[in-house]
Amino acid sequence: MTGLRRGSVAVVGAAESDLGAAPPHTTPIDLMAQASCRALDECGLPLSAVDGIFAATTQARFAPMMLAEYLGVQPRYFDGTQVGGSSPITHVAHAIAAIEHGLCDVALIAYGSTQRLVSRAAASPPDANPYETPFRPMLPTSAYALAAARHMHQFGTTREQLAEVAVAARQWALMNPKAWEKEPLTIEQVLSSRMISHPLTVRDICLVTDGGGAIVLTSAERARSLAKPPVYVLGVGEALPHGSISNMADLTVTAAVESGRAAYAMAGLGPAEVQMASLYDAFTINPILFLEDLGFCPKGEGGRFVADGAIAPGGRFPVNTNGGGLSYCHPGMYGLLAMLEAIRQIRGECGPRNVPGCEVTLAHGNGVAFSSQCTVVFGGEATV
Repeated sequence: MTGLRRGSVAVVGAAESDLGAAPPHTTPIDLMAQASCRALDECGLPLSAVDGIFAATTQARFAPMMLAEYLGVQPRYFDGTQVGGSSPITHVAHAIAAIEHGLCDVALIAYGSTQRLVSRAAASPPDANPYETPFRPMLPTSAYALAAARHMHQFGTTREQLAEVAVAARQWALMNPKAWEKEPLTIEQVLSSRMISHPLTVRDICLVTDGGGAIVLTSAERARSLAKPPVYVLGVGEALPHGSISNMADLTVTAAVESGRAAYAMAGLGPAEVQMASLYDAFTINPILFLEDLGFCPKGEGGRFVADGAIAPGGRFPVNTNGGGLSYCHPGMYGLLAMLEAIRQIRGECGPRNVPGCEVTLAHGNGVAFSSQCTVVFGGEATV
């Protein structure tokens, strides 16, 4: 984004709510509030310090209002921008703008979903689309299956390469005590699993869990006086190319090209400096496309890039080190949880899965049917 300053704002608190299967009668706002209080507690800020609220969920039309009421906060600034799973990363860009312009001092970005508790269909009812609804597509899965099939046709990507993404995620998840999945997974198991929408089996598709998260941002100056080491926002980028998959210009190219370019430009860095990527992996095709479009490999090479455990523990480039939406947690919209791992890697809080000397990470969010793409580059103290 133009006009925002590199490293002017830092993350000072980052936390999940309880994850997995929520107790009966839990609401998305309950989970947002739980994560928010945990994020504030770890940085030592009281609720009364929060004067900016950013929230969006498919289960509450007025998420910022409801969260502010729940927490007893009257924010000076609020934002409920809803562009699907990338919304929380968009909120980071908007929070930076608000803090830089004095509209708020402490921004709270929160997300929550009880899609497992209430059923995915009830949590995320599809919008009527006059161009697609009459054909009764199985959305969102069939939209991503279209992209996967086209990539396979055009570039020779294989189902085995798609499966590599799921297997790598599971290997990382086995190192994460908070991850939902606890059993090893093989390429053969992915391929032989129940087919949902060709070429995607049930193991090519993200989890259906409850959960949420929150991050707290403030100015870099204020951040240095708080309990946690600051994690600086070096760059952000947003792109909104289309709404429905039938209007995607090229099924093999996402607008991560644009959002990534903007984030890199603001950060003054490129993909070669990124030490770990947290990529929205609702489907196994997603990281393959994002690795290409964010510049980690040439277009069409994503399948070969992830082969042979390259993005798994011990591979050449760590991706989704928490287990991702495929094996860690996917409560409807994954963007905020993707950021949590990128932040914690810089803090050195990921235990045996931590990337040694990690100072620069990237988190990328995706919404609807490759419809919104948002990228953020985080950096540690040595980067500012």
